[in-house]
Amino acid sequence: RSSYPGTVQGKWLESGLQDVMAEHRVVQPSPEHEDETKDNQADTVDAKPTRSNRLSFFGRKKKDGEEELLENSVNVAYRITCPAFQYEMNYKTLGRCVIINNKNFHGHTGMTLRGGTDIDAGELFRCFKRLGFEVKTYNDRTCDQMLKLLEDAADKNHDDCACFACILLSHGEEGLIYGTDGPMPIKTLTTLFRGDKCKTLVGKPKLFFIQACRGSEFDDGIQTDSGTVGDSLETDANPRRKIPVEADFLFAYSTVPGYYSWRNPGNGSWFVQALCSVFDTYGKKLEILQLLTRVNYSVANSFESWAQDPLYSNKKQIPCIVSMLTKELYF
Repeated sequence: RSSYPGTVQGKWLESGLQDVMAEHRVVQPSPEHEDETKDNQADTVDAKPTRSNRLSFFGRKKKDGEEELLENSVNVAYRITCPAFQYEMNYKTLGRCVIINNKNFHGHTGMTLRGGTDIDAGELFRCFKRLGFEVKTYNDRTCDQMLKLLEDAADKNHDDCACFACILLSHGEEGLIYGTDGPMPIKTLTTLFRGDKCKTLVGKPKLFFIQACRGSEFDDGIQTDSGTVGDSLETDANPRRKIPVEADFLFAYSTVPGYYSWRNPGNGSWFVQALCSVFDTYGKKLEILQLLTRVNYSVANSFESWAQDPLYSNKKQIPCIVSMLTKELYF
């Protein structure tokens, strides 16, 4: 049994079936975002995408100006899939998605207004709605309010849901996320969905996407002359079996531990821009770790900071994936 990304999984291949050519879609900034970028060039910005952001992040420029796709569009490879190692997604609904968008912070926290975060929240709402999630956005929540909100979400009956997603947009430090009144441990929020606490999500994916700083270090990047890489079980659970309470979690952080996470007031954060672009294009075709690997590629190669203060210019960023998933996840 073979299938190809973008086709119906599990479709039997018959003799004489012609090669299926993968459709390459060049992802470019929308006209609205281009206008926003122009409008914000006179202002102080957190970051500015590099010129490569105008191209597909899977392409590169030839010397004559023509774009060359890195993916080989001639040699088509078929993927062998095994349903037994995929999460069951045949539920009434894909699941709930909770977005917490913190923009304004109490004075005593010393945290500044997060310009551009409303753009992130809007794009994420649209993106996850399109995937099939039931999405709700909550703005400017204190630590207690965030805790209560996710306690309520964990207490809901998820029997008819295939998975759960939570997106946190805020300031942060390593291991901490900021409510509008101060920081709290991320672990305090995520443990509410452990297998021993949220029984209706046992054995189902629990996805957390976190756009926040995780420290105060800069990534200066490094010049390279190597060019761009790329040229060349049973489905039904046994009721007696035991699984770890921390299983089936996935954390997608906007940056690695110890580093800043960049955001542009006119376009939103680098991580969210890349996440929405990749999920919009490949969300129904690729497995979750393949999707997030492409997000990593986009953030690493398509963005570089710019600011009036040279200290904050020419910096880079790489997202971080932490997976305790036990099967492949296809939306």
